[in-house]
Amino acid sequence: QVQLVESGGEMAQAGGSLRLSCQASGRTFSRYAMAWFRQAPGKRRELVAAISSNEETNYADSVKGRFTISRDNAKNTMYLQMNSLNPAHSSVYYCAAEDGSSSKPRMFGYQYWGRGTQFTVSS
Repeated sequence: QVQLVESGGEMAQAGGSLRLSCQASGRTFSRYAMAWFRQAPGKRRELVAAISSNEETNYADSVKGRFTISRDNAKNTMYLQMNSLNPAHSSVYYCAAEDGSSSKPRMFGYQYWGRGTQFTVSS
């Protein structure tokens, strides 16, 4: 069972920067596909950015050029560096992982989910 814990959120000022972290358990973190999602109240969960085991990345159009996803396999940690923040970025952000070897049902293609970290960008 992979455990994911997000940290680094809460509040930021418009135009500022913030980095979210996702700490993962597991012996084979380097093999995991990882992603950040966000979900605002009353809205569906949306992909923000994803990074594969070979560090290929994908981003939602709305965050290209603003956010950077990365991973540090030695630390079992994934990051989301967020720059040029505005209030539209305010949400609950979730860390997700896919290890490719479990029979656990997948949601949006990912097996494991953190509990989320909320942050608000003030104008």
